[in-house]
Amino acid sequence: MMRRFNAWISAAVIALFLFHMISGMLILMGLMKGGNPVRSACSLLLAVFASIHAVIGVILTADTLRLQKKSGAVYFRGNELFYARRLSGGALMILIIWHVLVFRTSEAAPVRLHAFEVPQLIGSILMMAALFVHILSNIRPLMIGFGVSGGRTILKDVLCILAAALFVAAAAFIVYYLRWNVLWRPK
Repeated sequence: MMRRFNAWISAAVIALFLFHMISGMLILMGLMKGGNPVRSACSLLLAVFASIHAVIGVILTADTLRLQKKSGAVYFRGNELFYARRLSGGALMILIIWHVLVFRTSEAAPVRLHAFEVPQLIGSILMMAALFVHILSNIRPLMIGFGVSGGRTILKDVLCILAAALFVAAAAFIVYYLRWNVLWRPK
């Protein structure tokens, strides 16, 4: 039951993330104004759903580790994917908190509140990489959770679209970095 609920939460997180990513890219590239109340509400909803997903992940991980310890069958080899999912999710949560701190806004200045220099650029690209690893390692269980069988073609399509979207998102962070550091340098 909890895994099925987590599948639905994961799907909602992905949908909200795509909206957040596309609108964020447009803002970072200077093609759209920040401070949109719909975008803000979707970002907050994304944070709530991602937090629910993380809590469920921690609960399921604790259950799995408890069962492994109880059975005496704790094998790192053969469970690398399990640990990759958990570690990428943990890294992603840390980087998401960092992302929120870097891009927090106020009424006075919706986008450029903090300097966006090399550490912010590296952190943003690391977040994209962690997100790619997390989705890549979890897309098959998500498809199984929704009852999609034999979805090798769908899986390849999803991964190709995801890779392209994350590449464009990373490019948007680079454009923003250049806009901040080359085109508009605060005094």
